[in-house]
Amino acid sequence: MATAPTGKVTRGGNGAKAKPEDLEAEIARLREDVARLSAQLSATGQHSYSAAKRAATEGAEQLRVKGEAAMENIRANASDMERQVSDAVREKPISSLAIAVGVGYFLALLSRR
Repeated sequence: MATAPTGKVTRGGNGAKAKPEDLEAEIARLREDVARLSAQLSATGQHSYSAAKRAATEGAEQLRVKGEAAMENIRANASDMERQVSDAVREKPISSLAIAVGVGYFLALLSRR
């Protein structure tokens, strides 16, 4: 069952009455501690944000560089394949035409189903 406060405040459970000045000083110290902790948390959060942003920027830059290198490699391979196909068509035009017709017929069969 709840009891009404008596107005007597004890400190540390030793039965001594706490003076209002002591309570006010304790509250002021607690406020300072809370303000200091808030500032520390804010600084830590800002540092973490900066570190995460820097890591994300570096990661994005690395991905961009790797992507550009991969695209250049793909372009070079496609150019080589195009040259090889052109050379093969020039060397054996009838065989190339027969292969093209066969591939077209095969794709037509697949698309009907």
